[in-house]
Amino acid sequence: AILAAFKAKGKTVLNNCAIEPEVLNLVLFLNNLGGNIKINGRKIIVIGCEKIKKNVTHKIIFDRIELGTYMIAASIIGKKIKFSNIDTRIIKNDISLLKRMGIRITSKKSSIEILKSKNIKKINIQTRPYPGFATDLQAQLMVLMTQANGVSKIKENIFENRFMHVPELKRMGADIKILNKTAIIKGPTKLTGAEVMATDLRASVCLVLAALIA
Repeated sequence: AILAAFKAKGKTVLNNCAIEPEVLNLVLFLNNLGGNIKINGRKIIVIGCEKIKKNVTHKIIFDRIELGTYMIAASIIGKKIKFSNIDTRIIKNDISLLKRMGIRITSKKSSIEILKSKNIKKINIQTRPYPGFATDLQAQLMVLMTQANGVSKIKENIFENRFMHVPELKRMGADIKILNKTAIIKGPTKLTGAEVMATDLRASVCLVLAALIA
């Protein structure tokens, strides 16, 4: 919608917009090209661009969901792993959440280091629009919860039917129950290899993470 408005004639107002860092990065790029885009809360105001600059320099933002997935993988593997060339301010809530689970993380401005964690703690979370916990990390975190001490819960507030990975994790030995929009995960459980089916991108990577444990 932003791209369409960028080349449309006149003024376009978009309400109740996603304001993830990726959206802000896109707006920065378009403004560098000569655009006139302003963000006010969840409202984005776009004035159509008549003349686009031909030569601009722009740095594309890192993929925070991909990074979050690797952070969870590092927490599962239990070795010293460092991630560089990132902006830790963007993922500060994810770092805080993993620390609450007992994951040992050292963070700097543009890097984080994840160390071996002996005691993974239970946690209750809900998926929310950014800067809340991302629904696209829900499946991955659920795998980590299977190794936590006690009962953890995830309430899915963004998408319906986003628990299709649960039956597959249960094939591998996970102890998970679904109650309405909430997954209840009991841990720690021993996961073992099994033939499983991936239903979507996040579900498939959560099964890869489970395989790391198995």
